[in-house]
Amino acid sequence: MPRIEIYTKMFCPYCARAQRLLTDKGAPYEEYDITFDGAKKAEMMERAGGRHTVPQIFIGGRHVGGSDDLAALEAAGELDPLLAD
Repeated sequence: MPRIEIYTKMFCPYCARAQRLLTDKGAPYEEYDITFDGAKKAEMMERAGGRHTVPQIFIGGRHVGGSDDLAALEAAGELDPLLAD
């Protein structure tokens, strides 16, 4: 399974939704909480092409976007192949 990274903030319902989907898929992930970490937020924005909202999700180094993007991949049947790489 590829490395999965998710940038989050405390009390973010979209972050919780994305994490729940990954957990339900049995996909372990590394969480980076940027709530009080300006350096991690800057890192996220650089990696995500300037996006500043959370979550920002990376699978195998590829930026897949936020919670809605992850859900869209799942709905289109494209998430499982990404997780299987």
